[in-house]
Amino acid sequence: MNRRAAALCGAAAVVAGMITAVPADASPASATARPAVPSAGAAKPTWKKCGTKSYPKLQCASLKVPLDHANPHGRKITLALSRVPHTSKKTYQGPLLVNPGGPGGSGLTLAGFVAASLPKNVAAQYDVIGFDPRGVGASRPALNCRPGHFKPVRPDSLPTTPALEKANLDRAEGFAKACATKYGDLLPYIDTVSAVQDMDAIRGALGAERINYFGYSYGTYLGAVYAKLHPGRVRRMVLDSVVDPTGVWYDDNLAQDHAFNSRHRAFMAWVAKHDATYKLGTDPERIEAAWYAMRAALAKKPADKVVGASELEDTFSPGAYFNGYWPYLADAFAAWVKTKNDDPLVEAYEDFGAVDTAGDNGYSVYTSVQCRDAHWPRDWDEWREDNWAVYEKAPFMAWSNAWYNAPCAFWPTAPAEPVDVANDAVPPVLLFQATDDAATPYEGGVMVHHLLAGSSLVVERGGGNHGVTLSGNTCLDKHLAAYLTDGRVPRGSGEADAVCAKLPDPKPLTAKAKAKGGAGTSSRGTTLHGLLGPRG
Repeated sequence: MNRRAAALCGAAAVVAGMITAVPADASPASATARPAVPSAGAAKPTWKKCGTKSYPKLQCASLKVPLDHANPHGRKITLALSRVPHTSKKTYQGPLLVNPGGPGGSGLTLAGFVAASLPKNVAAQYDVIGFDPRGVGASRPALNCRPGHFKPVRPDSLPTTPALEKANLDRAEGFAKACATKYGDLLPYIDTVSAVQDMDAIRGALGAERINYFGYSYGTYLGAVYAKLHPGRVRRMVLDSVVDPTGVWYDDNLAQDHAFNSRHRAFMAWVAKHDATYKLGTDPERIEAAWYAMRAALAKKPADKVVGASELEDTFSPGAYFNGYWPYLADAFAAWVKTKNDDPLVEAYEDFGAVDTAGDNGYSVYTSVQCRDAHWPRDWDEWREDNWAVYEKAPFMAWSNAWYNAPCAFWPTAPAEPVDVANDAVPPVLLFQATDDAATPYEGGVMVHHLLAGSSLVVERGGGNHGVTLSGNTCLDKHLAAYLTDGRVPRGSGEADAVCAKLPDPKPLTAKAKAKGGAGTSSRGTTLHGLLGPRG
């Protein structure tokens, strides 16, 4: 990906000079556009105020949908919805459904964030609609297969002995069995296609002939599947940090491991660059060796009986999603290496790695969707061979990621067939992708660009964060605003239709910031990454 980033750097000026703006639909909203009435048979949501200090305009509602959309008169479940209503008296462009990914991420607060982060004149033209997908958060029933599944200290993820492998296998199989025991009647219907049909039920209840959609991470796959199944009901669609739909889901997770490892090494290089602060040396490879030495020590003696090797991976993996966490992780890392002070490390685990009840719910839905969506190997020998092969080249997250997904080797429901999202019937879709994204590697954005005829790809050159729009990059956000305003998309002649420079990497924490304590900053990027779903 670094070589590709360099190539894009050289092509950026050329691409920028060749971009033309074209409309994404032939009938932009008019000054007399009005919300439609709900479609026949759909109950109109009853909206009530549920604003927060950060998002005072939020409204909430619920919607009953069939558990099994093939049996519309059968058992019903309830979806939790949120809304920031449009305020423009001149132009109304319909509902803009938003999803933060996961699968398993709650989208209720994301509606407030998106409405507050878009330019005011753009947000004013849309009803921004958030929703908790089936099984998630405030939707009912909400899944929690095995409360406390991630309670520390867990077995070391690296299965260097038969006993460690068995301990991790027992945890994975136990989780799958717990899901089957508690939710055996629900699991056949916790999947992407069912969530897509829920989205269309939301559309119908809102009285919209077509929807606008904005999805991050797994939300890009959700959107692509919606577009495939309901192409005539898509008005505009934005996909940010794009899942490769050809690898759903086993191959995608193996591909992630290599990208996560590269991103972790980028963090090591950043620590080396700031040796004046962290005093761990200027050689990234030696710093990386110190990190793995810390991991080995914690595997033998967990910090404060809380942070073992697996918890350390949980703590540092968010840094591969968002570099805004790097200064906090580097402080904890340096404190342990230089003085064996583990207090900052335990605090970092609590801020970034610990899993609460919402996290238990998110993981329950994550496994339910991914294990149901597609075929997974049922022979553990295949997992063992594949993951050791990955580990040899990319050790950082290889086995942690394997165990995270391992319940799929024992999942109680039969797998469905992945959806072929290739589509030449949908209006132009706008794609955003960072070249060094770890959770959804760059190749996924290129793949979907080819599969969705007429789509446009905007690339953040050198960027490594997962979820790049509405997080401070004005170049990316200008393309987003133009598209949502009147359907304009960039058109270039190369692999990307437009290229934006990445945001600067963060700087080490100041003494003032350290005195405040806590994780993250008040930046939009930090807020967004707090809303995106588990494991992208």
